[in-house]
Amino acid sequence: MRILITGGCGFIGSNFIRYYLKKNKKDYIINLDKLTYAGRKENLIDLEKNPRYEFIKGDIANKKDVEKVMKKGIDAIINFAAETHVDRSIVKPDDFIKTNVYGTYILLEAAKKYGIKRFLQISTDEVYGSIKRGKFKETSPLFPSSPYSASKAGADHLVLSYYKTYKLPVLITRSSNNYGPYQFPEKVIPVFIINALKNKPLPLYGKGENKRDWIYVIDNCIAIEKVFKKGKIGEIYNIASGYEIRNIDLAKKILDILGKSYTLIKSVPDRPGHDYRYALDTSKISKIWKGPKISFEKGLKKTVKWYIKNKWWWEGVCKN
Repeated sequence: MRILITGGCGFIGSNFIRYYLKKNKKDYIINLDKLTYAGRKENLIDLEKNPRYEFIKGDIANKKDVEKVMKKGIDAIINFAAETHVDRSIVKPDDFIKTNVYGTYILLEAAKKYGIKRFLQISTDEVYGSIKRGKFKETSPLFPSSPYSASKAGADHLVLSYYKTYKLPVLITRSSNNYGPYQFPEKVIPVFIINALKNKPLPLYGKGENKRDWIYVIDNCIAIEKVFKKGKIGEIYNIASGYEIRNIDLAKKILDILGKSYTLIKSVPDRPGHDYRYALDTSKISKIWKGPKISFEKGLKKTVKWYIKNKWWWEGVCKN
């Protein structure tokens, strides 16, 4: 199978490509990535000589770029490409609308034109909004709180509309917060790790009471592969670990691993529209995915160790 993976130089995309090629020895992957600030070819430097991997620089919101790739013969599309940082979406939402909504539209049109066998849209739990108690099901209404989550919700609706209107074979995954190697140092876990290593303050929104479900990125990749291969066309699948933790406790765990003082934690003004809690019901995907293999305690230690060993990867980015 020849698979087009968009946004494959980003955090989850690069981890998925590496995992998928290792497990699926007969498939070929073309990685289309715009190489924005968070998309880095260095994430897949170990695959540059792999005969089953090809990188093409391009923008999913550019029809010519997408057409060029599709003419190479594509059987399926997995769309990881997205602007994802909530804070940036608050300051400059236009980039999020262009890539996350219009870019998805361009891909859907190409998938329809070339008769793609499967189109998997990678989405987020943030489309549901915040929930104080209980968990969101795939049938829960969407109440996005930020321009980022609104753009992803819009893309999800577009994807489903192409299934209902054109019978395009689509699937959607919505995962909880991911963490692990190669995550760009603007997201909370790498920010906390890197700042702690530098003995700089760990910026904590408000009192740090906000809760998140965290899943190790490779566990998410395994679940995505399961949906890609075994998921029912036209369906949405939630992906989560079931492990929830407050941001303040997350900061403390990272400081404990590094042997640093809690005095490094610094409260900063909360961001607008900050959701209190995300939680997903994963009973639907449990029929095809056994759940996470890596506990949060183990995954967090692995992640901290990776950032310590790979300073070359993040030092230049932090300077810029």
